[in-house]
Parts: sequence; C-alpha cells; structure tokens
Amino acid sequence: MLRFDPFSEFDALVRDVLAGPTGSGRSPRFMPMDLCKIDDHYVLTADLPGVDPGSVDVSLESGTLTVSARRTARSEDSVQWLAAERFFGEYRRHVALGEGIDASAISATYENGVLTVTIPLAERARPRKIEIAHGAGPKVIEGQVVDSPSDTA
Repeated sequence: MLRFDPFSEFDALVRDVLAGPTGSGRSPRFMPMDLCKIDDHYVLTADLPGVDPGSVDVSLESGTLTVSARRTARSEDSVQWLAAERFFGEYRRHVALGEGIDASAISATYENGVLTVTIPLAERARPRKIEIAHGAGPKVIEGQVVDSPSDTA
C-alpha cells in the first residue's frame, strides 16, 4: 500500500512564495504526477517534458521512493527573450511506500517526456483465495484466515 501526503506540494508552494525568488523566477514549482493501482501493482506516472533522460533518477531509501530530474536552461548570451514561461532546474517528488511492496521488482521507463514507475505488490500482500475443508468436501471462498473451533463428531 502506498501512503501519499497531499499537503507536501502545498507546503513546498508556501515555502517558495514566502522565501521569494531563489535566483530565478523560472525554477520548477512541481512535477505533475498520477498514481493508481492496477491488479497487483501500482503505477506512478509523472510528466517531465523537455527533461534530459540522463538526468532522471528514481531511488528507494528507507521505504521512500524519490523521483528527481533536471531540465537545463538555454545558456546563449545573445538571446533576447520575448517570452520565458518554461521552467528549468530540478524537479523532485517523494512517495512513502508501505510494507506490502516488492522493492526489488520496481521498474521505470521514460518515454516522450513521461516517466512511468511500476511498483509491484509483494506476493504476501496480494489477495488470494483460501480453501476451507468441511465434511461435505472442499469449498473455496475469498477472505482472511480465521481460527475457529473444529467440528467434532
């Protein structure tokens, strides 16, 4: 299970507003991200248009998945900007992962400016059917294993 703090982006925005400019008004403000569960895995999708694929980094440390990337600014001295709205600099997001994740099988791809991270559930965390034996024969039901007194004849 994934835990996500929806207020972290709001906190970062407030820090940016209160701190004022950090040398450039064009530094990245956030990395748009979607997170969903499909069958036995989670899929994190982040928009990173114009980011150099070599700068994209996905790491896992102490149960926290960190996604970071960098978009570099044009360094031409002779440029006279008429409009400058595209952000440049470093993007970073953190997502806390639960204990039911198979950390060794996490994979990521970056294609057409979109980063996709696949986070599989650990085998022990996947839903499964439990077979319960009764005098009339086996019956398969979904649910959790619950200890109950056995029938004696």
